[in-house]
Amino acid sequence: MLLALAALIALYRFIPVPSTLMLGRWLTLRPVEREWVPLEQISPHLIRAVIAAEDQRFCSHRGIDWIELNAVLEDEDGPSRGASTLTMQTAKNVFLWPGRSYLRKGLEIPLAMAIDLAWGKPRVVEVYLNVAEWGEGLFGAEAAAQRYFRKPAAKLSPAEAARLAAALPNPLLRNPGRPNRALQSAAGRTLRRLGQLGPLGDCALPG
Repeated sequence: MLLALAALIALYRFIPVPSTLMLGRWLTLRPVEREWVPLEQISPHLIRAVIAAEDQRFCSHRGIDWIELNAVLEDEDGPSRGASTLTMQTAKNVFLWPGRSYLRKGLEIPLAMAIDLAWGKPRVVEVYLNVAEWGEGLFGAEAAAQRYFRKPAAKLSPAEAARLAAALPNPLLRNPGRPNRALQSAAGRTLRRLGQLGPLGDCALPG
């Protein structure tokens, strides 16, 4: 089992990757809208926006933000309150199941450390942005950019990137193309964080 998982991690370093949600939809004959694009064809504004919105220490940790994770473990709400890095979310999306539990969080941690080591920061973000859910049956930055803004992911503006990043915590209820007040507020926070991020958001940019 471990050898098969290691082989899959190595293989996913080079090929387009499906998410478990996508696989579930295919198995139940539900439509999936996704066009895999390399990181070079995704706007750097979106790369930096998801770091600013989801994991501001992404460039300085090795898959796990131990500072935030320890804070959550000490919180009486436990795993119901965040602490997932972009790397952990990528591990969950590709290898695990949705929902929150100590078991899944425990599996996320070694998987996140493994893919951070095996893939590196740019590949982690490339996979994340190609498997993230942005609507019912809608996966990946390219499909989301085309649906919501009628343009390729490479052409997204900072404001559009912030809307997409801000929609990620609740993609089935937040429409980046027609943002409600909550999404507008979250996108505004993301833009402010972008301004504060500086070079800490550059580790995943394509060379």
